[in-house]
Amino acid sequence: MIESTKAIVLSAIKFKDTSLIVRCYTQKGIKTYLVKGVLSKSKSKKFKIAYFQTFTLLDIVAKHNNKGQLNYINDIRVYQPLHNIYTNIYKNTIALFLAEVLSSILKEEAENDLLFQFIENAIIWLDTHDKTNNFHLLFLIKLTKYLGFYPNQPKETDSFFNLQEGKFTFHKPINHFISGKEFNLFKTMIGTNFEGISKVKISAKSRQNLMDVLIQYFALHLPEFRNPKSLPILQTIFK
Repeated sequence: MIESTKAIVLSAIKFKDTSLIVRCYTQKGIKTYLVKGVLSKSKSKKFKIAYFQTFTLLDIVAKHNNKGQLNYINDIRVYQPLHNIYTNIYKNTIALFLAEVLSSILKEEAENDLLFQFIENAIIWLDTHDKTNNFHLLFLIKLTKYLGFYPNQPKETDSFFNLQEGKFTFHKPINHFISGKEFNLFKTMIGTNFEGISKVKISAKSRQNLMDVLIQYFALHLPEFRNPKSLPILQTIFK
């Protein structure tokens, strides 16, 4: 079936000498494409390698096959050029990390317009704003809204967050919970948005602690989730 869709590039792996296997999140769900000849030196090759950088926002016309099979791109264009993600080491590291997370947890070939719009808008925000050191933390928190385990609204009397149940609570859970500084920071992040993130002051140590909490939170709610291989690089960059 030939279909037109927007697509967000999550990963591109070399296949043989001149081709790529490209994994994208599209308006039709997760799709994997075999792009032949894109790495060749021929001037007449159909597609540019630049189209398949992480988080590139594409309009594509593609032949979509049955579930589990490779798909093929007929036509392609960048609908929203990104200017800073690929030249800024901090933004690029964030992009690689989040793309790895998304690639590991988004499995279904099903349409989800709200999730696609969230990811699309977040990428554009990351590219066009300067103060983005804590962007990945808020992105992961907001992402849980579309995955089914977004935290409940905290009350003034709550002192703990139950990671297993995804709930703020006054009573101390038996295990898998946060309190103290991590609790306060998590609560603050829940109450902000990307525009307000620059006002949240986070030390390098607190940033790492909150990331550890979020990794644990995802692991508790997504059986298929594994620690991203790019996490140590992210932590080193933001020390």
